[in-house]
Amino acid sequence: MSKAIKERKWVLIDLKDQPLGRAATRIADILRGRHRADFSPNVDSGDYVVAINAEKVKLTGNKMQDKMYYWHSRFFGGLRESNAEKLIERHPEELIMRAVKGMLPHNYLSEAILKKFKVYTGTEHPHKAHFISS
Repeated sequence: MSKAIKERKWVLIDLKDQPLGRAATRIADILRGRHRADFSPNVDSGDYVVAINAEKVKLTGNKMQDKMYYWHSRFFGGLRESNAEKLIERHPEELIMRAVKGMLPHNYLSEAILKKFKVYTGTEHPHKAHFISS
């Protein structure tokens, strides 16, 4: 099997009214290349993904108020927390990135895989030249 990278495609995903988890698994599979016939777990053979309308993603149940996100400032007493509702108001791209990053394998390839993922609020994005019209 050849480890040569095939030509990567650009995939546009509209997150409007899509459940966060289902959209994140679909994005993670495309980024890893699991949709290709020549998938190999040790080779980064996935495509680029551009996700738009990040602020309109849907969370089911009470997750908007109950789901908490944590980070630490690395100072004493620096543990910060925010629920999904506040995070989606301030940084909706961060919510999507955290969900996709959690669904990727935790190894050295995940950083390279995440560089192929772009998230934007609204429908405008600067990658329109990369898409092939069909």
